[in-house]
Amino acid sequence: MNWHSEYESGKTPLQKTRFVIFAAVFGILAAVVLIRYATLSFKPPSSDTVNPPRTLWERGSIMDRNGRTLALQTRLGNVTVWKPDVRNPVAVSRDLAPILGMTSDEILERIDASRSDFLYLKKQLEQPEIREIEAAMERGDLSGIGIEHITGRIYPEGRIAGQIVGFVGDEHNGLGGIEYAFETELAPEDSNGNQVVLTVDANVQYILEDIARRLYTEHQAEAVMLMAMDPRNGEILGSASLPDFDPNDIRNSDEKSRMDRPAIWAYEPGSVFKVYSMAALMDSWGSAENPVFVCNGHYERVTGRGERIVINCLASHGRVTARDIIAYSCNAGAAYASDHMDIPDFYNSLRTFGFGSRTGAGNPGETAGILNNTDYWSERSKPTIAIGQEISVSALQMLQAATAIANDGILVPPKIVSRIVSWNGKTTRNYESGPPRRILSAETARSMRSYMVDVTSEAGTGWRANVGDLSLAVKTGTAQVADARTGRYSETDYIASCIALLPAESPSLVLYLVIVQPKGEYLGGRIAAPPVREAAEALADYLGIPRGRNIQVDHPGNITLPPVDIPRIDTRLPDFTGYSKRQILPLLLRDDLVIEMEGDGWVRRQYPPPGTAFQQGMVIRLELE
Repeated sequence: MNWHSEYESGKTPLQKTRFVIFAAVFGILAAVVLIRYATLSFKPPSSDTVNPPRTLWERGSIMDRNGRTLALQTRLGNVTVWKPDVRNPVAVSRDLAPILGMTSDEILERIDASRSDFLYLKKQLEQPEIREIEAAMERGDLSGIGIEHITGRIYPEGRIAGQIVGFVGDEHNGLGGIEYAFETELAPEDSNGNQVVLTVDANVQYILEDIARRLYTEHQAEAVMLMAMDPRNGEILGSASLPDFDPNDIRNSDEKSRMDRPAIWAYEPGSVFKVYSMAALMDSWGSAENPVFVCNGHYERVTGRGERIVINCLASHGRVTARDIIAYSCNAGAAYASDHMDIPDFYNSLRTFGFGSRTGAGNPGETAGILNNTDYWSERSKPTIAIGQEISVSALQMLQAATAIANDGILVPPKIVSRIVSWNGKTTRNYESGPPRRILSAETARSMRSYMVDVTSEAGTGWRANVGDLSLAVKTGTAQVADARTGRYSETDYIASCIALLPAESPSLVLYLVIVQPKGEYLGGRIAAPPVREAAEALADYLGIPRGRNIQVDHPGNITLPPVDIPRIDTRLPDFTGYSKRQILPLLLRDDLVIEMEGDGWVRRQYPPPGTAFQQGMVIRLELE
């Protein structure tokens, strides 16, 4: 007798009955699992399969400060292949090649290389390509080809602010930038997503990126950063960073191009830092004292242990005051000035500017920079830091520190997110990065701005940034790049930079440019000051900053603009003429029609014409100018 029969012989009738029922149920479940497994293994997915994540709820949009859409949820499609049904692979590959932007040989090779009968040929196609493939499928030209409809993410402005906005992955979750940092706001688990409204102005961003792109190419630089900020409220109006990427084409990007360098990258700032080190020193002296230092071409001091410390200067400037140190960018003068403040006070003053801490602007992965504790300072640390070496900063930190100079001593932390708006249009939270705080006397800040205006004089290092009818407070910088392995400064690699506050009397804009490792000319006064002047010219006009040729007119009247709703489509098509691209974009989310837009601005022509009877799935073509 085997073990099975021995076991059963000892059972009661009730136990036997239970065993039979259990065995039957187990057998049914096993059969269901096997059938399900066979179905998944040997049948192609349905062409209307939807990507599991985010099928019920809309991911919120990301907008610029003016409501311009920078990220938007849309419907895309994956092209699938079920090999057993492909009757003529050569013909199929030939017909698909021009639609997919591939060669027929590439398509055939991909199909042949697949070990599975089912494969994805290309993912995340947009609606025009999907419709073209579906039309060919209806004609019977693409046997074995299917379309898997999914929810996708598009970025209407392409590269504009790409590193700030970020991107999503295949599972439709944020993987970089605001998409990642505000994932829970954009895609909550149980409701439609909120809109994230940035402080960035897409037009400002375009101006900055255009200038930065030209510099990146012209100087064959490793990287370029150009930022604009309103120091009165800390709002980042634009932040260009080259190299960059298009979040619509994430697969053709790399880590370097996706990096939000102004927030993430830490570097030695060079002579622009003298604005902050000298402001800290001036504030400690008080208004009554205006010490004079002697620059004979270098700073020299012998420590108590007999160590000789030497810091070279660009020239022998003779007797210099704080004003001269800024105007001529005198290294020796700044180093001698640092001897008039003890180490703990100097360190604490730099900390109040925000160096060594994250700004909290809203950028994910932000660096705190490097400002070592004084326990790790050597005898030469204080004079070296005073000229912008032996300290690492981010471009965001440099902008934040500039607000204290612009706001008569009050530092305003930066922010890149303005507010969160719910899916039904209600503001749920106004974003604040931190409270303003006084870190300098108003007199010190005003004096520093006055000194920075002298930088644009003929004798100053930043005269190339001079704008005739607009006063700029400027400081240029040229920093040697330190070798991370040896700690020694390179004789060939430099960082050129320039900062500007405008108008100098009462700044409403801060510009900061950094050119990393340019080829050829590398002095900040030569290659960074001119593009800062160009940016100041363009943005002063765009933002309406008062200047000699911009007459400001005050009027007591109020202008009320009635709200304009999204075009409504019922039984017939409305007249779309005059609607903006922003007002049309929500129609892209409808399943019952297809909107094709050409150009930017406002609708000037449409097809079919107004009054045409509406039909499910119809294509509406709009031309914008």
